[in-house]
Amino acid sequence: MCKKLAVLVPFFLMLSVVVSASAELVAHWRLDEGSGTVANDSSGYGNDGTLNGDPQWAAGMFGGALEFDGIDDYIEVPDNESLQLWERFTLAAWIYQVESRSSRVIDKIGAGTANGPHLDTHPGTNLRSCSGTCISTAGDHTLDEWHHVAVTFDEGVVRLYVDGSVNGEGSAPSPLAGNSLTLRIGADSNGQSLFYGLIDDARVYSHALTEAEILAAMEGAVTVYPYALGPNPDDGALYEDTWINLSWRPGDFAVSHDVYVGDNFEDVDAGAESTFVGNQTGTFLVVGFPGFPYPDGLVPGTTYYWRIDEVNDSEPNSPWKGKIWSFSIPPKTAYLPDPIDGAEFVDLGATLNWTPGFGAKLHTVYLGDSFEDVNNAGGGSPQGAATYKPANPLESEKVYYWRVDEFDAFETHKGDVWAFTTPGAVGNPQPANGAVDVQMNATLNWTAAETATSHELYFGADAEAVDSATNASPEYIGPRALGAESYDPGGLGWHDSYAWRVDEVYPTETVKGLVWTFTTADFILVDDFESYNDVDPPDPNSNRIFDKWVDGFGTTTNGALVGNDLPPYAEQTVVHGGAQSMPYLYDNNLKTSEATLTLVYPRDWTTAGVTRLSLWFRGASDNAAERMFVALNDTAAVYHDDASVTQMTGWNNWIIDLSATGGFADQGVDLANVNTITIGFGTKNSPAAGGSGKMYFDDIRLYR
Repeated sequence: MCKKLAVLVPFFLMLSVVVSASAELVAHWRLDEGSGTVANDSSGYGNDGTLNGDPQWAAGMFGGALEFDGIDDYIEVPDNESLQLWERFTLAAWIYQVESRSSRVIDKIGAGTANGPHLDTHPGTNLRSCSGTCISTAGDHTLDEWHHVAVTFDEGVVRLYVDGSVNGEGSAPSPLAGNSLTLRIGADSNGQSLFYGLIDDARVYSHALTEAEILAAMEGAVTVYPYALGPNPDDGALYEDTWINLSWRPGDFAVSHDVYVGDNFEDVDAGAESTFVGNQTGTFLVVGFPGFPYPDGLVPGTTYYWRIDEVNDSEPNSPWKGKIWSFSIPPKTAYLPDPIDGAEFVDLGATLNWTPGFGAKLHTVYLGDSFEDVNNAGGGSPQGAATYKPANPLESEKVYYWRVDEFDAFETHKGDVWAFTTPGAVGNPQPANGAVDVQMNATLNWTAAETATSHELYFGADAEAVDSATNASPEYIGPRALGAESYDPGGLGWHDSYAWRVDEVYPTETVKGLVWTFTTADFILVDDFESYNDVDPPDPNSNRIFDKWVDGFGTTTNGALVGNDLPPYAEQTVVHGGAQSMPYLYDNNLKTSEATLTLVYPRDWTTAGVTRLSLWFRGASDNAAERMFVALNDTAAVYHDDASVTQMTGWNNWIIDLSATGGFADQGVDLANVNTITIGFGTKNSPAAGGSGKMYFDDIRLYR
């Protein structure tokens, strides 16, 4: 089983709050260390844990996390008086579970027993806690997503929380046992029931948190939480009515609340006068009803944003600006089609599905292989079901269009025209449909339809123009023969949108293709480390990271080693963006450490008006302190301001002004002809006594 998981997860900043003496947080493993074999307890009670097996440091919900392989990884915490939990306690953590199995999140009970403080997934993805009696959640939580899980015990009352809401409740009258045992995170006291996935921000409280306190813990608060929380409806909810009662939980210091509501995110964020409802003491608000905001009712198909600022005039930090929450009223038209708009290679026996429009009673479906025919169709037969099975099987190598009109007992709402292709049709566009951050030197590629004889290519900046273009339009690029499924547009614009279409030509007809779109980046990519693979020479597809970033392997003067010894050669857990980063070991014991990439593109670092080099890096607190530099063309070097930069934890962005005084240009580098970039440690060309450590690098870019 692979010890690495390619997990993309969001990053959040940890809230800065003061721990009070009455917090009763007796253990708090933030898991932000990033390296080493100790999980530090930040509660002040000294409940540090030791890593067993080889759990990997990874990105988490709040800074770092630990990745457990489900084989032998866990954290062991010796017993402490503060962890001898009896009549009241709370266990909580963020988890990212990748396999449905019975496993322990936090455990402090004896082997073979079910009586004591613990929180586990059992069976599969239900939560469970047992104290004589086992209580489970009512439903599963999803895999491959972050969830906040918690259990509270209060004199026999057990409550299980998933993402801040009670999901299971019951009584457990038996006294708790096993309190002198070792606590483990990711395993039971036998070293079994091992967790597979990531765990972050694990906590133990010596009292039962309230629901509001659980919500605050979810947000990263340690004790007091001054912000409004717990929005109802949930943030991002779809709400099927034209009026709503908004409610929330107050922050810990709130005396009153400034309320903002609007249908424009920027206006609500800025506190525009048009969005300010007023200051109130209550924690609810009716919207969409006469006498209240939006008295004429909420509009279907609209997303609304709201914000609560907590006010207490006696506190110097008041008001506390709240997060912006949202809810959406479904449109009157059909939405969320399945297959999705633009889907490729849909099964010939597929059944079409959609979500009915707001208030819809009947649905009329139109399907065909001509956009114009489907768009202009009328007089179809209405049906009650929100599914449609074509009377005849779909044909292969086709582009189909479909539309659903919704009738709500008063009027008919014409739907959008969606499209999909069947197996064998033209497809696999590169850049992918909807891609963002595409580089300006990108070449378009596609896969030909199975029996087509040639292609007709269209390309332009306007999707509608490309869609309606003919071979007399300026968007028409021209014919393309079989085997020539590519097109170089000759350089794309900076942060621009583009659209393209490939029609397939057959002996008897030409089949119009789907319109694909993409957006170019607002940066020029030097290296994001995504292209490197684990294919070894002499395979011609080999593209190993240490073959391109040439390090000190086999030398006596260069202490750099790039990549992992065994696949995956690039780092796939500790990443800033995408799925890979570059691990970099440095050893400056009478050496300097350098890794150098020979550039093919970009070579001109003045193009498009770029002025800055951006590089993301991550160090560790136990690294030896060393200077870090970037050199161009193996000559000019620019040094980071912090002489202990290697000890900086978390991901950090180093931005270098390309034309700064004393920088690359001042040192004679021709920025219009950059051949190599080097990342190094120490003083270039001056080996000295130094130390060692491990760094990570990602997302090297040029910006305007």
